[in-house]
Amino acid sequence: MQAVEFSENPYGIRLRIFLQPKSSRDQIVGLHDNELKIAITAPPIDGKANAHLLKYLSKLFKVPKSSIVLEKGELQRHKQIFVPEPKVIPEEINLLIKG
Repeated sequence: MQAVEFSENPYGIRLRIFLQPKSSRDQIVGLHDNELKIAITAPPIDGKANAHLLKYLSKLFKVPKSSIVLEKGELQRHKQIFVPEPKVIPEEINLLIKG
């Protein structure tokens, strides 16, 4: 399993994420054990971290927040997220895809 996978049908990107909540800023940190490590400022309380992560990803990929699907890991740091039909691929993720 890779940190970033393209899906042909339906078209989109599947991300395996290691989430670091309560960070000083929102950012893609890099790879962490074959997962994409993302730091966000929201605390891991009452779903705030998940909501903030989806908002952050929607800005990065230029897609509506409501279209992003949290497939696995609602209550964990290890998450799997599907981003359908991204308008933009962030440079950090593009570099990981190309190796």
